[in-house]
Amino acid sequence: MAKSKKISDLDETDLLLCTCANLRQASRVVTQIFDAALQTTGLRGTQFTMLAALSKTGPIAITQLAEALVVDRTTLTRNLKPLLNKKLLSIENQEDHRVKLVSLTAQGKQLFKDALPHWQKAQNQMVKGLGKDQWARLITILGTTIASTRTA
Repeated sequence: MAKSKKISDLDETDLLLCTCANLRQASRVVTQIFDAALQTTGLRGTQFTMLAALSKTGPIAITQLAEALVVDRTTLTRNLKPLLNKKLLSIENQEDHRVKLVSLTAQGKQLFKDALPHWQKAQNQMVKGLGKDQWARLITILGTTIASTRTA
C-alpha cells in the first residue's frame, strides 16, 4: 500500500491535491448544473445568487453586499450591470454619496420568485447526488473554509 504524503512533502507533481484547482473544478461543475436549470429564466446561477441575497437582505449598500457574497466591490459592480440593464435592480445614492444602496425592483422580485423552482430543482439534484449527510458536511466545510480564510 502506498504511503500517504505529508502536506510538507508535496511537490509540483501533486497538482491533483491542489485545494484551489479542486475547488475551482467543483465550482465549475456545480455552476453548470445551476446555469442549466435556470436557463429558461434568463438568469445565470451567479445572478440568481445576487437576487436571492437581495431578496433576503432588502436594500443594502454595495460594499456590504460584496462582503456577504465574498466578492470584491469592483467585480460585484460589474456583475450587477446586466441585472440593472434588465431593470431587475435599482441603485440609489444615499446622503453620503460614497454609499449606494442596491435593491430588487418589482420586476426583479418577480423573476426571483419565478426562478426559485428552477433553482430548487438544481439544489435537489445536488443534495440527491451527494446524499443529505455528505451535502450537509460539504456546506459546513465550505463555510469553515470561507471563515478561516477571512481571518488568515
